[in-house]
Amino acid sequence: MSLIVQKFGGTSVADTSKIQAAARRATAMHQAGHQVVMVVSARGKKTDELVGLAAEITDRPTPREMDMLLSTGEQESVALMAMAIHKLGVEAISLTGSQIGVVTDSSHTKARIISISTERMKAALNEGKIVIAAGFQGRDKDWNITTLGRGGSDTTATALAAVLEADMCEIYTDVEGVFTTDPRVVPEAHQMASISYDEMLELASLGAGVMHSRSIEFAKKYRVPLKVRPSFSDGEGTLIAAQALDAAPVVTGVAFVRDEVRVSLTDIPDEPGIMSSIFARMAERKITLDMIVQDVGTGGLARVSFTVPQSDLAETLTAAGEAIEDIGAGKIQHGTNLSKVSIVGSGMRNNYGVASRMFSILADADINVGMITTSEIKVTVLVDRDQCDEAVRVIHNGFELDRLTSYDFASNQIQAGEGQPDESQQKTAELEQEIVDQLSHMEDIVVSEVLLDQSQSRVTVRNLPDNPGICSRLFSVVAEGGVSVDMIVQNMGEEEQAHLSFTVPRTSLEKSLKLVEPLLSEWGDAELSHEAEIAKLSVVGIGLRSHTGVGQSMFSALAEAEINIQMINTSETRISAVVALEDGEKAFQGLLKKFGLS
Repeated sequence: MSLIVQKFGGTSVADTSKIQAAARRATAMHQAGHQVVMVVSARGKKTDELVGLAAEITDRPTPREMDMLLSTGEQESVALMAMAIHKLGVEAISLTGSQIGVVTDSSHTKARIISISTERMKAALNEGKIVIAAGFQGRDKDWNITTLGRGGSDTTATALAAVLEADMCEIYTDVEGVFTTDPRVVPEAHQMASISYDEMLELASLGAGVMHSRSIEFAKKYRVPLKVRPSFSDGEGTLIAAQALDAAPVVTGVAFVRDEVRVSLTDIPDEPGIMSSIFARMAERKITLDMIVQDVGTGGLARVSFTVPQSDLAETLTAAGEAIEDIGAGKIQHGTNLSKVSIVGSGMRNNYGVASRMFSILADADINVGMITTSEIKVTVLVDRDQCDEAVRVIHNGFELDRLTSYDFASNQIQAGEGQPDESQQKTAELEQEIVDQLSHMEDIVVSEVLLDQSQSRVTVRNLPDNPGICSRLFSVVAEGGVSVDMIVQNMGEEEQAHLSFTVPRTSLEKSLKLVEPLLSEWGDAELSHEAEIAKLSVVGIGLRSHTGVGQSMFSALAEAEINIQMINTSETRISAVVALEDGEKAFQGLLKKFGLS
């Protein structure tokens, strides 16, 4: 008998008719011979309503009491769902997070799962009941109710699917599946039949809005089969699979986060330990940093910028102020009217010139680019918020995502070399206990590997005009010259000028300089510099953005080794730093030790 976990979000249980529709789906699955665990969110805008009620009482509610209040939304939903299923003639039982056995730490409103007990759920399933679990919540060791933060119901569903070894985890939502971008912004957006975990992780974290990033982390780590399905139709939805095939499109989707703010620390000493001090302060307050950019310093001073959700601005500025006080130097700047726009696609790994094409598309639309970060499968830019929707539209159309006819490019098959578990042991008590034990570490820092690349060079262009089209012009020339660019780092401009650095294979350095040098005359005060020998270190994992301590750990390891950081670049699954070539091996060994890797 197979076991299916079904998660229904707030819009899928917004009123009694939708609750009854969800109940019919679950009972149909149950009557087809499957065991069913439902994970249910609060109805519609119930959470927002509760937040509003709290705001009418006080503008500073305690986190513990907010958890107590917000958890009532899911309790209402699970009770109503049980009633609807009972009416259909099927036994069901509603359970709160603590009744399920979800134990978390004590970080109210942002709690992380420590363990999940399966005994009560399995007993109910074996009695033929549908288990209806309250998403979003758990309890700490002192029996205080805790909540997992926005998107916590997705996290609950995938965590339960992992610990119960479910055959499928279905995420029901108010859209047909995963689209190339938000159809409300681009009506021509297409539904994908499948997508890889890595791509979905980038899209989820960058604002695709279909699933929460922590749930994708769970699914990838424990190979939970996921399917995003529509709650209002019988559509098949989108399979989230392990690997992208070789024929995957270069760009799969366009993601955006509308309400970003930027905080910059300028005129800080360009020396070892500075980044460690800054990120220690951010980690203390559990501030989730998004884009992190540090370009090459000048005159002994450096500048680092990062983006955070607008709601975290005040806390971030406080932490930044504490960091400046610790350092004893520097200034703080911030910008608020910003949005982040990204292209994502596994096919980028084997194609160069993708960033150049993106910059050209934006330039043609007269959209200026602020910060830039890149990874193997992502290019991200910061733009003015009032140009966010237009940027998404022109990029989507520019890469002709509206014309792609097939998205069936992902596979759930185990790839060669990955290892296939012994099927005879999969249902044993020992394996179940192993999974439960692993759950206790599921929310820990997840760093899978540390990489060292000593084959690259760095090119820097300073004093570029901070205008649309500059990046397009620069990288078009480089791409047309046949040079493959790895990291691209651009910090926010000052006094109408920007500074930009990128890395290339060392064998392409001379060609890169010859391609870029003729452009300087077009840009007035622009200056070209380079470093022939650099080392690039990358910390790779599946929870880097949500685990605030990764950056702190990485930079503290480099500080302990007295290694200065020249550049920083980030994505959802990677933090990269450039250091001097002679420091590369020492930095590499220090990071391996810090993260407990051999």
